[in-house]
Amino acid sequence: MDFGEVLGRAWKIVWKHKVLWIFGILAGCARGGGGGGTGGGSGWRRTQPFGRDLTPEIQQYSTSIGDWISNHLGVVIALVLIFIVLIILGIFLGTVGRIGLIRGTAKADGGAQRLGFAELFRESLPFFWRVFGLSFLFGLAFLVVLAPLIAAGVLTAGVGFLCILPLLCVLIPAAILVGVVVTQANVAMVTENIGLLDGLRRGWLVFKQNIGPLMLLWLILAVLGAVAGLLIALPLLIAAIPAALAFIASGGQTSPTLLIGGVCLAVYFPILLVANGILTAYLESVWTLAYLRLTLPGQSKETAPVLPANA
Repeated sequence: MDFGEVLGRAWKIVWKHKVLWIFGILAGCARGGGGGGTGGGSGWRRTQPFGRDLTPEIQQYSTSIGDWISNHLGVVIALVLIFIVLIILGIFLGTVGRIGLIRGTAKADGGAQRLGFAELFRESLPFFWRVFGLSFLFGLAFLVVLAPLIAAGVLTAGVGFLCILPLLCVLIPAAILVGVVVTQANVAMVTENIGLLDGLRRGWLVFKQNIGPLMLLWLILAVLGAVAGLLIALPLLIAAIPAALAFIASGGQTSPTLLIGGVCLAVYFPILLVANGILTAYLESVWTLAYLRLTLPGQSKETAPVLPANA
């Protein structure tokens, strides 16, 4: 695989077909995640086993929170439901964004002169459950592995974390390897229109036969992503650090520096969103082209096939 050709071709595609930026922004919606739970009731503060160890100020603060939750239970439930809906929406848009990037890159590499948002979005929907299902299965597998380790660390007041540190050092490289396999499987499912299990087998086969080039590519993209991410976040740091220092120095009072920092952050947020979208689109395009080059040796932009519209 010609790394220079893949990296350069991916940038040309992303820069020419700026609709991929939108899918990059959507794909960013699936990054990270979170969960939450609520507890309420008038007896909440009386059932805390460590309440007697808290300072009076913290106890009073906890009591106020418990009372507020009890008096605004409907609001809390509504907020939780909104939060769940936003998570589901983020997962959906993030998955479709990733599929759209793969499909759009493959079509552009095959000679498509124009990519439409509605067209790519529509063509991405049939692949949703396959791509989401694969990510969910591997995420669940890692959760099953990590949950007992985290529980052991918590139950032993942190001592367990020291004992499982060597195991974590093994799990991190394993997670990287699995991530590359999943990435190749996603590209296989979208570009070859195959099922989840077949896509996983295909991704594993490509990874096994090209482990050296793929891991080198991962390293290159990790460095590029880290440098680009730092450059993108640099204006945030420039605006946030002085504002935070001014906030601390003023004893938590509003200051002109804090206000200016807040305005700068608000102004920069759209730029940050687009920049992250471009970066995500580029990285996903590189992985897609890498798969195409490895599965079709010698393929270039002149010989790459055009995907059928109904694939």
